[in-house]
Amino acid sequence: MEKVRVDKWLWSVRIFKTRSLATDQCKSGKVKIGDEVAKPSQNIQKGDLIKVKKDGFDFQYRVLELIEKRVSAPLAQACYEDLTPADELNKYKSWFVKGAGRPTKRERRDIEKFKDSRF
Repeated sequence: MEKVRVDKWLWSVRIFKTRSLATDQCKSGKVKIGDEVAKPSQNIQKGDLIKVKKDGFDFQYRVLELIEKRVSAPLAQACYEDLTPADELNKYKSWFVKGAGRPTKRERRDIEKFKDSRF
């Protein structure tokens, strides 16, 4: 296999959750191969640089392996090299803040008291 559709590859390596989402992102101009906007049916080759705008962040990947079928995350990571700048990755990681989780029984009682006191 020498060439694969860009939307299919982005879905296969788990950049996007669904293939239709990858296709829509290509159509809206948020995926570039090199510096050119990619169409969903455009073919990519090993060594291509792919730029993806996702959730307001700019990611860059170099194609190492071409695959057409979706694979597990560890296998998918071997198919690309992440070239995203460090400052962009830091922005992305800080965007995901872990919550405190489910409230304890005491915290639920305090929440209920607060709600009742307001009315």
